[in-house]
Amino acid sequence: MERLSPLNLIRAIGISFAVAALTALTALTASYLLFPVAGVEVRGARMFPERIAWEALPRYASLPSLNTATLEREIEANLWVKGAEVLKDWESGIVTVEVEERRAVLDADLGGRRIVLAADGTELPGFGGPGLTRLRLDETQLEEILAVGEVLERNGVALDSVDAVGAEGIETTAEGYRVLFAGGVGDGQARVLKGLMEKHPEAAYFDLRSPDRVVVGPEKSDG
Repeated sequence: MERLSPLNLIRAIGISFAVAALTALTALTASYLLFPVAGVEVRGARMFPERIAWEALPRYASLPSLNTATLEREIEANLWVKGAEVLKDWESGIVTVEVEERRAVLDADLGGRRIVLAADGTELPGFGGPGLTRLRLDETQLEEILAVGEVLERNGVALDSVDAVGAEGIETTAEGYRVLFAGGVGDGQARVLKGLMEKHPEAAYFDLRSPDRVVVGPEKSDG
């Protein structure tokens, strides 16, 4: 077998790379011409702007070349986005982004600094969250709210908003109900709360301020 000289070997390797690059370029061009991304549709978003999804798309993106996992990670880098799923429609060429947004539940003045937090403790950009009452908090109160919010969420109770903070405790809205607490809330209390919400849908409030207990308030007044 004839051995190639170093020069011929380098030339052969160069030709192989060139052929491979040309093949890849041809495949990319064909996929772009045959299956271009015709548009982007964002669903489930209120605070996440659609233009960010467009900006996350590679230039000359095509459906075959679009890496949905990479695009999902880029979209989830936005603090308003809790989760994202990217779907391709091969007939229309539309890329749909299903967004699960974080909800602002607390608008607080913390030592002169305004912060807006989601239920999972993420500090959100801007002041999205219309209808929230701006509260004056200290670090201890903030830690208490975040800890209780984590316990509630872990046990299937969604915190909607933090409404008032005073000497008698903290008043919140969870699952559409008024919920009161002071100090910590345990997993057992949260699980009982979940069950009582289902059992007493007409309750005016649920009080978790007594350790290991959940007090059900009277029925909501029709008036």
